[in-house]
Amino acid sequence: MRSAKPSPTDGTRTPRAGRNYGLLTAAAIITGLGTHGALIAAAFAVLESGGDAGDVGLVAAARTAPLVLFLLIGGAVADRLPRHRVMVAANALNCVSQAVFAWLVLTSDARLWQMMLLTALCGTGQAFFNPAAEGMLLSSVDGEQAAKAFAFFRMSMHGAAIGGAALGGAMIAAMDPGWVLAVDAAAFAVAGALRAFLDVSHIPGRVPGAGLLADLREGWREVAGRPWLWAVVLQFSVVVAVVGAAEAVYGPLVARDELGGARPWGFALAAFGVGTLLGALLMMRWKPRRLLLAGTLCVFPLALPSASLAVPVPAAVLCGVMFVTGISIEVFGVSWMTALHQEIPEDKLSRVSAYDWFGSVAMVPLATAAAGPVESLVGRSQALWGCAALILVVTAGVLFVPDVRNLTRRGPGHPAPSGAPVAVPRPVPGSAEAEGAVGRLG
Repeated sequence: MRSAKPSPTDGTRTPRAGRNYGLLTAAAIITGLGTHGALIAAAFAVLESGGDAGDVGLVAAARTAPLVLFLLIGGAVADRLPRHRVMVAANALNCVSQAVFAWLVLTSDARLWQMMLLTALCGTGQAFFNPAAEGMLLSSVDGEQAAKAFAFFRMSMHGAAIGGAALGGAMIAAMDPGWVLAVDAAAFAVAGALRAFLDVSHIPGRVPGAGLLADLREGWREVAGRPWLWAVVLQFSVVVAVVGAAEAVYGPLVARDELGGARPWGFALAAFGVGTLLGALLMMRWKPRRLLLAGTLCVFPLALPSASLAVPVPAAVLCGVMFVTGISIEVFGVSWMTALHQEIPEDKLSRVSAYDWFGSVAMVPLATAAAGPVESLVGRSQALWGCAALILVVTAGVLFVPDVRNLTRRGPGHPAPSGAPVAVPRPVPGSAEAEGAVGRLG
């Protein structure tokens, strides 16, 4: 097929990046609507079944543990097979696991081990989906318009998060959390069907290398040779872990005990979504020259939600804090994706993305599983203050890496480093999420 090259646009007009780009964006919107509500529903399903903070943490850890185990394999697979097929298979697994989870909750027969098993299956699907999704998206746009296309993709995705989080909180307040999980299962089915229609008929088949281990070693060399890359990955191994503990475990508990239940927490997450939406809109216009310096400075506000929950502040103030945090993390997210697109060779994107995701989630199972015991040991407020402090310390530390401060955006007249993608039309070798996830926390 023809490369998905965005045409020049003015202001905030949609980058016209081709049919595949449109399918990827539509699928991300659909999964975003389901996933943001389902994350709230899973926590409240555990609590309504009689679980406590430790049980919520165990279920959250069960989702992320397979990411740690299978992400690197998923990255190697996504660089060997058509990426859209990997994504469709992962969506199918997520659909089935969430549908069974919903059925168990709706029949009031959900046990802790069952919820852990089903969320683990969902996490396994994400382990294969995430590297394929990020590799697909990064390779689907032209270098000159990449930042604007990434920002528009993320803006669309986070627009879905606004409705998904608010709708999820409202549905849980009015009915059984199982219905929110059922909606998420349906969303995965529809998104997988859309991704199956990606046109890759003219993409040359990938030539297998010496094996998965050799592919992983080659991907590791790409990461280890770039100090800016591994420094930020190490930074986010801590940041994502403590944010995950704060928002997946402590957030629902503070909402239940101090804010009045699921609805205010859903609105707070929706406010974060509004912030990311406006942050993406900002990044469609603003192109900071020092990509990673601007992005890293905007990670500091991620400490604010943990600090706000530690106080705790009123629901309206928490929504304002989450709104500001959403804007900040979107500046980082678009800057990070642009840096990867600019510096990493296309045929290694999924493997590098896998190491990126692996570093980001490696400590999440430990952090979420330990959240309950830490709360019992030092208290919920002290645990949340500790989360905020860790974010500030590791983010300040990464600024000491010269490449993080000095990596600059290349213009059309500046060639890419040897082996990196250049700003010319490139073929699309597969398909692209994030949830919601392309771009870590964004």
